[in-house]
Amino acid sequence: MARAENIVTSHTVEINAPARVVWEVLIDLDNYHQWNSFCPNIQCGLQIGDEVHMQVLTPDTGETVPVFEYLVACDSEQLLSWEQRPVPENMDAARRDQYIKAIDANRCSYFTTDIFLGLNQDTIMREHGAWVKIGFDQMALDLKRRAEELHASRT
Repeated sequence: MARAENIVTSHTVEINAPARVVWEVLIDLDNYHQWNSFCPNIQCGLQIGDEVHMQVLTPDTGETVPVFEYLVACDSEQLLSWEQRPVPENMDAARRDQYIKAIDANRCSYFTTDIFLGLNQDTIMREHGAWVKIGFDQMALDLKRRAEELHASRT
């Protein structure tokens, strides 16, 4: 059973760019290395059920960790989600959701969550929650900067 105390939530950032531009940045996986300091490498076909292979930089150690999940939501300009499923050799489970909400034609907000699930959820939160929060907050700021730069270059 999922528990509220095992959810990591980033700051909500207001972005001075349309939701479509933010979405464009989020799904341009080949260019994550140009702006995303938390997840500088990601590969996915962006079809529901596709494997998501990421390299995540742990802010506390600077170590890059491989992460393997599955795409579970890809709702244009609104929601991008993937999840880690338990397998016999690793019972860890989690779901990452990234939310975009249009404020008006040229502004939107963004935040992301990760809920740790399954048998190891308390341990995962205890051992990883703090650095995931730092990474998510930085990624939200990175996304804001990248989307605003991209939008400004087009207007």
